[in-house]
Amino acid sequence: MLIIISACSNKEEQRSVENIDSNQKEEKPVAAEVEEKVTYPLTGVEAEETELNQRPIAVMINNHPSARPQSGLHKADVVYEVLSEGSITRFLAIFQSEVPDIIGPVRSAREYYVDLSKGFDALYISHGWSPTAKEKLEAGEADYLNGLFYDGTLFWRTDHRKPPHNSYISSENIAKGAEDNHYEITAEVEPFEFLSEEEVVNLKGEPVNNFVIKYDNSQTWHATYEYNQTKQSYSRFSNNEQTVDLESEEPIQLSNVFVVEMEHNAIDNYGRRGINLTSGGKALLFQNGLMQEVEWENRDGRILPVKDGELIKFVPGRTWINVVPDIEKAFLIQS
Repeated sequence: MLIIISACSNKEEQRSVENIDSNQKEEKPVAAEVEEKVTYPLTGVEAEETELNQRPIAVMINNHPSARPQSGLHKADVVYEVLSEGSITRFLAIFQSEVPDIIGPVRSAREYYVDLSKGFDALYISHGWSPTAKEKLEAGEADYLNGLFYDGTLFWRTDHRKPPHNSYISSENIAKGAEDNHYEITAEVEPFEFLSEEEVVNLKGEPVNNFVIKYDNSQTWHATYEYNQTKQSYSRFSNNEQTVDLESEEPIQLSNVFVVEMEHNAIDNYGRRGINLTSGGKALLFQNGLMQEVEWENRDGRILPVKDGELIKFVPGRTWINVVPDIEKAFLIQS
């Protein structure tokens, strides 16, 4: 009996040890949860909210001296500055991370601005249109709201400026117009590619802190950029006056300035232009106080910097794209 009891006892002890070993094997270390940063798709800037599905809004903004300073331009993720007639430029402002309460003054559409907006599948906002832009929009190439049909309702006129430099729209009215026309106001937005913090620090290029993009010999149509090392951003000036928001006086701060040379040609006696948005060509990219000679390509409707066929990433932040007929004539480094 003692032998049997001893044997049973040994078996129980063995089972107990095996159970302990089994429990220890089943216990796996819990990996620490790493929160993935959520960033806005067109700025690469970290966002607090997780739903970043605001559909991009593309607004034609007036740049006539009588329209300066503009409203809401400082919150645009991307701005294209392009000639409209003569030496006059207009802005196509793409809003996604923020849609300002007040935007304007709003001006008329041109076909190449419509094409640029399509690269973001944006809701296109203008007040008026050229014949070729009218054809594109009425053919359904982009969803749009035109002040010609909503003057005094979705759009309003301010009394401190004279027409055609006094048409404005609000984020609230854009949303209302989209709803009334059954346009989508949310979308999954294809993001730009952005540099990491380490890549920004290791950027290569020629140091250039101050430079001018000339659309005419007159300083009225000079866009000047100054890089602030402390803020790590570019300020913009028109006719030597800093580009700021009318209501808040907040200045425009940019992380990327991209200057691209495109073929321009006159298409009518009024001075309207056709611009080749597809061929690619010479470009200059300014980031972190450095200049790179690059090229531009149109990839899925977006004008992007490339070098040796490889896409160049943007520095996180806002981007301004100056489209010019001739870089050599337009570009000037300031001492």
